[in-house]
Amino acid sequence: MENISRKKFIAAATMATAGMALGLNAKGFTLPKGSNRSDAGQSSPGKIKVSIFSKHLHWLNYTDMASLAADMGFDGVDLTVRPDGHVLPEHVAADLPKAVAAVEQAGLKVYTIVTNIKSPDEKYTHDILKAASALGIKYYRMAWLNYDKSIGIPENLKAINKQFKALEALNGQYNMHGAYQNHSGELFGASVWDLWLGMDATSPDFIGCQYDVRHATTEGADTWSTSIQTLIPRIKTTNVKDFYWDKKNGKWQVKSVPLGEGMVDFPKYFRILKEQKINGPMSLHCEYELGGAQDGAKQLTISKDAFTTAVKKDLATLRGWLKEYDL
Repeated sequence: MENISRKKFIAAATMATAGMALGLNAKGFTLPKGSNRSDAGQSSPGKIKVSIFSKHLHWLNYTDMASLAADMGFDGVDLTVRPDGHVLPEHVAADLPKAVAAVEQAGLKVYTIVTNIKSPDEKYTHDILKAASALGIKYYRMAWLNYDKSIGIPENLKAINKQFKALEALNGQYNMHGAYQNHSGELFGASVWDLWLGMDATSPDFIGCQYDVRHATTEGADTWSTSIQTLIPRIKTTNVKDFYWDKKNGKWQVKSVPLGEGMVDFPKYFRILKEQKINGPMSLHCEYELGGAQDGAKQLTISKDAFTTAVKKDLATLRGWLKEYDL
């Protein structure tokens, strides 16, 4: 974007680096243009609430999903509200309240939902945000965006920035935060630098990133701790999973593994979350082999006990880190 100068970025990045070294919070970071509060990088006070990504529970109805999530020790459910999800967009007005009621009856909360929302003009965007907002849900994850390969990167950034600004206005109307997950590969936002540029001049209160350290590590094992600085004011929610690079048939590929068995530098990551006071809702993703649950299967090829044992192990590992870093 033409209104971001190289000098401005270097100054902002330098301030963020100094803030981390001194243990400062996001008030020491130069906020992107458009922010309307000085503490936009901070979530509400309190400890991180951990939800299970409901994609892994697509084989269960609302009541059984909520009951199992509670039995495993989660604080909430990160609910899929998208095609083939727990709540279908065309039925959101009727079914989202049912799903939320089931979760709350089990003693948990729906802090976040996962959607396929890309713009205000899509058929069910208003319906989803209206229903979620009415239920007190503050955060949703957007759909991923592709680059238009017929035009250059600067033109793509301008178009996506316009798209984000339109969503910002709608999110403000419903008092919700729309978060884009950085995902490795050829998608927009795989490099968080383009995500930072694409969100220029939008308010971190309404447009931001659901930060994924696993995908950030895939894209830059040694650089993610620098590039995350650009997004700190916008990170209101996070998700967590692990991986390592595996060579199979002569080709390197990503292999998803349980937490702590891969190459993600979680100690560094949790130190940054602590220093920057990023303590919003966190979603646990279990993308290793899990009888189909890793891909949202409606029927598992492993037992419920095997599924539960694996997920509880991940959650225990995560809880240990959160306790260690007082998050």
